[in-house]
Amino acid sequence: MTLVSPRLWDQPAKWPVSEGPNAADRFTSELVGELAEHGAANRSAADQTTADRFRRPTTFGAGGSEPYAQALQSDDNVLYLHGRRHDADPETAARVSTMHAGRWSAGADAIDRSLLAGVAGPVLDIGCGPGRMIRAAMDEGLDALGVDVSPTAVRIALAAGLAVLHRSVFDHLPLEGTWATLLLVDGNIGIGGDPDALLERCAALLAPDGMLVVEVHRDPEHDLAYVGTLHDAAGHMSDAFPWAELGVSALRRRAAQAGLTPVAEWSRGGRTFARLARA
Repeated sequence: MTLVSPRLWDQPAKWPVSEGPNAADRFTSELVGELAEHGAANRSAADQTTADRFRRPTTFGAGGSEPYAQALQSDDNVLYLHGRRHDADPETAARVSTMHAGRWSAGADAIDRSLLAGVAGPVLDIGCGPGRMIRAAMDEGLDALGVDVSPTAVRIALAAGLAVLHRSVFDHLPLEGTWATLLLVDGNIGIGGDPDALLERCAALLAPDGMLVVEVHRDPEHDLAYVGTLHDAAGHMSDAFPWAELGVSALRRRAAQAGLTPVAEWSRGGRTFARLARA
């Protein structure tokens, strides 16, 4: 089972393959720290401009009393996403969606694992949380890396021996333009509240023959950007953050503007997905 080797951060054209289980390089928290410093020191002005352009002041579930971080570390892990459109009347009640953080911290289920059927590595899981999809990719023999902006999620993933960077997808990342598979699952098409910017960034990260796997809203025409806050049953609430939701038809329209085209669309177990490739 192979974790990401530090030698890969020089961005070779192809990832090396380990010879047997004892040849795998373990990716430690110390190496992650060194990599973060290396990336910051070598980031170009253009990279910084891109990151500054898309970065938002608050991210999913952060700030306030940190309900997301608490849910990842406890058994009381039901969260409520309250969303209100930017142009909504202040008197309009917020939309409320229920989320079970325990699923993010658990092992990958059969539906999760099916997303990796037939894909190639290396795999980049965007908004990886505690890392269940990274572990699932490793179990399939794929090299995999995760990125997440939550310090708690990254700490949990690193403690489990997974390769994760504490970064935004809009920051400088290794192997840009050569990733064989990108994952945007668990609603992570909403990252930053700007699907157009996120899809454009994914297109730049993908290899010419790479594949983007996206989990979408069950309503095909759903296309909503809003300001959200995350709550838990104890009354803890995050700061407000931008978020978005897309159905598969809306994703198809927006993806075309980023130079991506759908190659497969399907539903399973109440969840809906699409695979996109470069047009």
